[in-house]
Amino acid sequence: MAARRRRTDAAPLFAAAAAAYTANVALGSAVAARIIDTSGFRWLHHAMYIATCVTSAAAFSAVLWGRPKDTSRRAALALAPAAVPLAAIPYLGSRSRRHPLTALAAAPFIVAGLVCAWRPADRK
Repeated sequence: MAARRRRTDAAPLFAAAAAAYTANVALGSAVAARIIDTSGFRWLHHAMYIATCVTSAAAFSAVLWGRPKDTSRRAALALAPAAVPLAAIPYLGSRSRRHPLTALAAAPFIVAGLVCAWRPADRK
């Protein structure tokens, strides 16, 4: 009998982290392109950054409690390197090219964590 394959129970957390990151990048890009003026509410981008960090940390915590364990661990470990650029962003300033480039450096890891969380691990 084939083993029942299912997504990790932490997959919604990985989706939330990806959604928060995507929304934050979209807002930052719109501000940089001068499509949106956030001079009256700059706190919004900062709040979205905090939401991205919190949801990413919550998703990473699946390494400890997520089921099935192999899928949860694989997804959390794929997401883990995103912590480095996310942690560096506040120290880079927002007026240089370093800020968006560092922020975009987290993208592959956030996507990898999301994909790993939604795709079950192959069992042999």
